[in-house]
Amino acid sequence: MTDSNPTQYRILILGASYGSLLATKLMMAGHHVTLVCRDATAEIFNAEGSVVRMPVKGHEGLVEVASGGLPGSLHASAPEKVTPSEFDLVVLAMQEPQYSAAGVRELLGRVAASGVPTMAITNMPLLPYLARIPGLETQSLRECFLEPELWDPFDPGLMTLCSPDPQAFRPPEEQPNVLQVRLPTNFKAAAFADDSHTAMLRELDAGIEAARFTSPELGELELPVKLRVYDSVFVPLAKWAMLMAGNYRCVQAEEMRPIKDAVHGDIEASQAVYEWVVGVCIDLGGDASDFVPFEKYAKAASSLASPSSAARALAAGATNIERVDKLVSLVAAQQGKKLEVVDETVGLVEKWLTQNRAG
Repeated sequence: MTDSNPTQYRILILGASYGSLLATKLMMAGHHVTLVCRDATAEIFNAEGSVVRMPVKGHEGLVEVASGGLPGSLHASAPEKVTPSEFDLVVLAMQEPQYSAAGVRELLGRVAASGVPTMAITNMPLLPYLARIPGLETQSLRECFLEPELWDPFDPGLMTLCSPDPQAFRPPEEQPNVLQVRLPTNFKAAAFADDSHTAMLRELDAGIEAARFTSPELGELELPVKLRVYDSVFVPLAKWAMLMAGNYRCVQAEEMRPIKDAVHGDIEASQAVYEWVVGVCIDLGGDASDFVPFEKYAKAASSLASPSSAARALAAGATNIERVDKLVSLVAAQQGKKLEVVDETVGLVEKWLTQNRAG
């Protein structure tokens, strides 16, 4: 029997681009979402709402979901206008270096001080989350973060991690309130340390699962991209092996290559990297069932015809990117492990960053 009056949660999401995908799913389940973004972007969201386009199995083309017709509500705000203590959950949906931006870093401090449970949707597990992994020494990992001090005020017990498995992008010809989903997989979140906070996540999971969208052309639809909650702290780390075998290996000495080529150009080397990274995670305490088999990843990678976002950012002159490559290398070093291909990748990323910083 379902509850006819489910709780309506107030959820703060930092990062309006990728964050608008989860926001749409939450609004479908009747929750109230505030997106944090630049003033000009906030004006567009508040005037026009959000639009998410996604593929739906069994239907041609994309289904367009506008926030205006959903049971929940959407508000957008600049960081300095937000009071985190007014929310039930904070979601960090930006890449790690972006939290050092003026306005955002101060908001992050207020989030930490508020004591509100916080879920990061990021490939880069944040330091408070890493502190939840038994036996992992976090001091030596601080150098992977642009500004590690930002994370010191957070209580590890109030931080969890969600893997950003669904792939989405802003179509360049559209306004910033429009998002298009390329790969409609699920968000995979680890439980919080506190059972009551995990219960809230499971409620959100169940609400998103039950929600349906009525399309004027297609009628009632079950839309993809669910929120799944797992007991294991290692499930969101499953992306590490994919990133190290594919995304970061797009980075070459002179140019970037597509993910497909990074994985399939030398499939044996890719599998060796993938399985080595899974082994690092299992030695931390993960279970083999937490991770995707290499064959399944390799099949998915065969359709990824562009370089990864990290590689594209470096090619475009970025002076900071998320350093999952370096993090994995340093975590492995704590276990006395190293792999030459991984060390080469870390070196290539360092080379590009050094060049970009030199201008």
